Amino acid sequence: MAFTATCVASLVFWTVVSAVTGAKEPWDLASYWTLIYPAALALSVILGAVLKSAQWSAGAVVMLAQIPVVLVISGASPLLGVGILYAAVLSIPAIALSWLAGKLRRA
Repeated sequence: MAFTATCVASLVFWTVVSAVTGAKEPWDLASYWTLIYPAALALSVILGAVLKSAQWSAGAVVMLAQIPVVLVISGASPLLGVGILYAAVLSIPAIALSWLAGKLRRA
């Protein structure tokens, strides 16, 4: 149940980001590095602390949830593969932070 909630929260986060900013691809926004990505990392930490097992997966889910939102909003494009790779690379810090949050919660 917690993993499903993580997926839903992540999809809602990126949907809200796209709706509020009007961006089809959140990573193209000027505020991505200063506001949106740090907020996604914070969400990863919160969700990682909530999960009882596989806390690391929260970071991966949060960052990779950008992809289905982008697909729904703007459709598949020739650069979608680059976007998937971009989200995967950006998920590495999110994975580390969510794993750490889960470990610290259990300590």
